[in-house]
Amino acid sequence: MKKTYLIKEDHIPQKAAFPAIDAHNHLWGDWQVEKVVRTMDETGIAGYCDLTSNVHIEFSGGGYVIRPGNISDFFTNCVSRYPDRFYGFTLASFAHPANEPLFDNADEFVEKCIRILNEHVNAGVKGLKVLKELGLFYRDSKGQLINVDDIRLAPIWDEAARLKIPVLIHQADPSGFFEPVSPENEHYESVLKYPSWSFADPRFPRKADLLRRRDNLIKRHHETVFILPHVANHAENLQYVSSLLDENPNVYIDFSARLDELGRQPYSTRKLFLRHQDRIIFGTDMPANTESSADMYRCYFRFLETFDESFYVPDYDGTFNRARWPVCGIGLPADVLEKVYYRNILKIIPSLKICIDK
Repeated sequence: MKKTYLIKEDHIPQKAAFPAIDAHNHLWGDWQVEKVVRTMDETGIAGYCDLTSNVHIEFSGGGYVIRPGNISDFFTNCVSRYPDRFYGFTLASFAHPANEPLFDNADEFVEKCIRILNEHVNAGVKGLKVLKELGLFYRDSKGQLINVDDIRLAPIWDEAARLKIPVLIHQADPSGFFEPVSPENEHYESVLKYPSWSFADPRFPRKADLLRRRDNLIKRHHETVFILPHVANHAENLQYVSSLLDENPNVYIDFSARLDELGRQPYSTRKLFLRHQDRIIFGTDMPANTESSADMYRCYFRFLETFDESFYVPDYDGTFNRARWPVCGIGLPADVLEKVYYRNILKIIPSLKICIDK
């Protein structure tokens, strides 16, 4: 990070202006949550969603490895110990290693997924999470790539609508992850740091194809509520994101791990947040149990609540050891902040019992 000689005022909120629910995060199957709770208390995070409550995820080889887990561990170690602070989503039968066929018989897979989904919802799970492996990695036993809009999977999305739970579905990634790994790529250092996040190899679908299939899915299943993370995975094109929200009332977005993309276009970002203030939810997708976690949250608050200029946001792992470019805050009005921080996610999940102390 280069030294700057800019003279400016900094305004760093120590706590969020309203109780915040981090609606996009992970515990990775690590149930030592005391540090997470301390960070939450220190920064005003009222609630925390573990999107991958039934898997263990380990970082390895410049990426992560998924292993199935037991949803009861989440309830025992988080919900029971810290009532009204944690809630979880399930991957159901999508909790599957990416290097193994997802299914041999699609009907059996769907039936199993729906059965597990019902069991987990009855236990208290609040939504279904689908990782980006669907569309990029998962194949059937014949070696055919399984696309997100595969009609064979349709009963799963319909079941989510019947259960009145949202589906948070990740498709694609920053545009630079799909381009050649070269110094000209603005995410060159990112894919060097996380080599498994590069999808430049032509064996992977292109980003445009992934988003097109995802958009087909949400249009087909208009009764299902979809949360599209990371600014619908196209923070580089806010006009597209705004149109997507205009055209699909069943869609919400979060902005987790995209402050860098949003903060370099603060005027357009503020316009998006004001126009779609009822459809945007707060989330970070960054560790809350590290030494830099409180600063990570405060950086999100600073971005949302102030007009500060030229500051740096955390890397994808929540640390401040690497920065791509400085950003500016968008200074949202109080009524919009309240919606983004907690009201919108409570609207999506009315059964959510998070302790909101206003």
